[in-house]
Amino acid sequence: MIEIYFKTVRDQPFTRVSDYRPGSWVYVKEATLEDLTKISEVTGLDINDIRDSLDKHELPRIEHFDDNILIFVRHPASNELGLFTDTLTLILTNSYVIVISPHRSEIVENLIANNTGLGTTQKAKLILHVLFKITQEYTSSIKKVRHSIMGSEEAPNVVNSDSIIVLTKNEEILNQYLTSLVPMRNLLETMASGRYMKFYEDDLDLLEDLMIAMHQSEDVCRVNIKSIRSLRDSYHIIFTNDVNRTIKLLTAVTIIFTIPTIIASIYGMNVTLPFEKSSYAFALIMAITLVASIVAVALFRRNRWL
Repeated sequence: MIEIYFKTVRDQPFTRVSDYRPGSWVYVKEATLEDLTKISEVTGLDINDIRDSLDKHELPRIEHFDDNILIFVRHPASNELGLFTDTLTLILTNSYVIVISPHRSEIVENLIANNTGLGTTQKAKLILHVLFKITQEYTSSIKKVRHSIMGSEEAPNVVNSDSIIVLTKNEEILNQYLTSLVPMRNLLETMASGRYMKFYEDDLDLLEDLMIAMHQSEDVCRVNIKSIRSLRDSYHIIFTNDVNRTIKLLTAVTIIFTIPTIIASIYGMNVTLPFEKSSYAFALIMAITLVASIVAVALFRRNRWL
């Protein structure tokens, strides 16, 4: 679905228009191949050059085709099972700023809904603000993951498989964020070099702030991943100790119960045995069995095997 917006610096809301007028902002949400074909006709870009905007695994990068600049980025989202980031494509042409999303992008729609001092004719600044919103979304999402990690920390005696599942999911989320943040930081550094786009001085300040924020998000992401791994290792040690204690207990109980089993097996044989003529045979055998078992338990307790 293609939506076209136009706004000057003096206007308050983004106004939706029906024509592809120069200086407009084209938002392609829930993009299809038919939508990309239309964008290809309007911009003159080869359809194969923008087809990657529908790839849900596309990595952030910047490309240059004639006078058109394609910026592929990823932002936090959970539109696909097992994927916690989504593709977003920004296209800068001589006449338009185009944003292509395979799904509905809350970042873009919130930017359109809010009254800002941006104009669609300020193409470079508009792209930087979209990137800045993406960075803020990463920061917010990483904080949520951090709160989830802190909330999943359990006392050693109540650690269970659910705690491990929460940690594993959060680690996967942060790993996917980091996989996107690193190439996006490289992308911003490439943009700052001026090889692809020219910026005004205030735009350069915004770009510098953007690079700092992206770097901070990357660092926080790495720190949280280390925290998860450390916590998971602690849980693993706790689980291992619990298993070892359980195995030790079962082994001790098995050995202790082996003593009366052996005695009962011996006195179950059809051969001549001690006390077989005595009327106190059963009591004596049970007493010997009980004493032997008590001695075994005491021995195990003394050596901390039980």
